[in-house]
Amino acid sequence: MLIELRIHDFAVLDDVSLELRPGLNVLSGETGAGKSIIVGALSLLLGERASSSVVRRGASRAVVEGAFDIPERGSVLARLEQLGIEPDDGLLILKREVAAEGRNRAWINGSPATATMVGELGSDLVDLHGQHEHQTLLRPAEQRRILDAYGGALDLAREVAERHRRLQELSRALDERESRRRELESRSDFLRFQLSEIQGARILEDEDARLEEEARRLEHSEELAGEAESLHEALYGSDEAVSNRLADFQRTLERLAKVDPGLAPDAASLDEVYHTVVDLGRRLGDYANAVEHDPHRLEEIRGRLDLLFRLKRKYGPHLVDVTTTGERLADELARDALTDDAASLSRARREAARRLSAQVEPLLPELGMPGAVFRVALTELAEPGAGGSESVEFRASLNAGFEPAPLARIASGGELSRVMLALKATLASVDRVPTLVFDEIDAGVGGVVAGRVAEKLREVAERHQVFVVTHLPQLASRAHAHFRVEKDTVARQAVTAVEELVGDARVEEIARMLGGDPESARSLDHARELLGTT
Repeated sequence: MLIELRIHDFAVLDDVSLELRPGLNVLSGETGAGKSIIVGALSLLLGERASSSVVRRGASRAVVEGAFDIPERGSVLARLEQLGIEPDDGLLILKREVAAEGRNRAWINGSPATATMVGELGSDLVDLHGQHEHQTLLRPAEQRRILDAYGGALDLAREVAERHRRLQELSRALDERESRRRELESRSDFLRFQLSEIQGARILEDEDARLEEEARRLEHSEELAGEAESLHEALYGSDEAVSNRLADFQRTLERLAKVDPGLAPDAASLDEVYHTVVDLGRRLGDYANAVEHDPHRLEEIRGRLDLLFRLKRKYGPHLVDVTTTGERLADELARDALTDDAASLSRARREAARRLSAQVEPLLPELGMPGAVFRVALTELAEPGAGGSESVEFRASLNAGFEPAPLARIASGGELSRVMLALKATLASVDRVPTLVFDEIDAGVGGVVAGRVAEKLREVAERHQVFVVTHLPQLASRAHAHFRVEKDTVARQAVTAVEELVGDARVEEIARMLGGDPESARSLDHARELLGTT
């Protein structure tokens, strides 16, 4: 919610501060007093291009600040976190400065920022309707989001966007590895066949190397057992074994060492050799007895190696390439899931578009646009994207015989504002922008229609903060807070001031807006009647 708007040296505004309230806020004043200038200053805060021409004559710079209450604005808090800026006790302060010499600056909670950053945050908090361009509902992406929220399909839309993001990442990875990979068939049944082939093999890490080693042992089992047994006999197992000869040599050398102690180290070395030969001989005997002769197991291994060889030839050259290909195929099959989810989203959007059109269109004649038509156009895309399988566009025709056109092409600011009001009244529960600003909404409106416009604004103000620039007493009388703009001349220069009206001051302003003598008892009674006071 916009808590306060401060404006310094902007056009004819010297030093203006508006403390806005929850609910419906109205701004009234004589024609030319500067009501739309205040909206223009707010538009600057929402990212409109700055020009040194807005600097008040004689001033060095124009400054616009907005203080927003953001305790539950998740999207704004997330954006602040990305920027590394902390909210100040649930408050967000946006500020823009335009210098007379042309230099522009911006701040977010006192931290230097760009005008674009300030505008992006501001447009999440304020939706401005009128002659200015910063209107959230004119953006295709926001129209799509609103339709999905209205149709209860936001979770499905997020799933489609996430699946598309994953496919985009996969596509980039495929491009990087394209030079070392075969081109895969795009048909999903072929991908499933390949994936089944790889997953069915249940490949283990380095399995081929370990199987090849085992196969060599089985293929030469007789040779290994026979030769190991021969070595066992030669080293340890027979009467003529090396170990027996070494034992004789050992005893002789030990006897000589008793005569000449200098031979003791040699005797110790020979003893070590003896035990080494004995241990080796025993191990070779154990090995010869343990060598496995299993032709059936050898046949199994040969079959398994043949399967791995064929997989490596198709998806390799190495076994790790086969498993990587399997992972890629599983991800690529997500295209089918994206298509299915996008189709479900399309069905939800078609139904929501029908219902939204049926709800908004009957409101337009009540708001002074007889014969007006409202449609939600869904245009199919060549392939599903992050936003689904179609573009979403709100269209309207305000004159009989004309085809509905995009809202952005509706010429009259007042008519566009009233179309937006009809939308806001219908979408109040799903529209995420907390503050709505309407300028020129009462252009060409009077009588019964003025009362209906006031009723709809009051209805929308139950869920949003609404700020309206108006000349209609019917509308001003329904406000929760009423501000008046007055222009005066000080030192031969126009100066505009804004004050909040309460009590008799508000009665007098309503009487002025009624068009009669604002000081007459009749006008004042009529004003009190509108305000519901006596």
